Amino acid sequence: QVQLVESGGGLVQPGGSLTLSCAASGSIFSIYAMGWYRQAPGKQRELVAQISSGGITNYADSVKGRFAISREFAKNTIYLQMNNLKPEDTAVYVCKISVSGDYWGQGTQVTVSS
Repeated sequence: QVQLVESGGGLVQPGGSLTLSCAASGSIFSIYAMGWYRQAPGKQRELVAQISSGGITNYADSVKGRFAISREFAKNTIYLQMNNLKPEDTAVYVCKISVSGDYWGQGTQVTVSS
């Protein structure tokens, strides 16, 4: 019913930048929050950044000051600007929206390596 499509992942050197996009489509009438999670090999999925319909943001401590989430809720789209990327940022980044339930995208791979 609800589909999320992420884009913008890729390979980048340490210190580089990437911007991820997530566009939601389908039967969307009200979104409580949208956010980005990531999952790296051998690690649990973790929240990276989240923004509520009211614009309130939350960030993982490990990305504060480096990543920024922004929104275009009228278009059901969010972005994640990632700066000063580190090898430990390597993961599959997955978009999630919270509406009547939680909906997840397929994810986009971000690899940070020299």
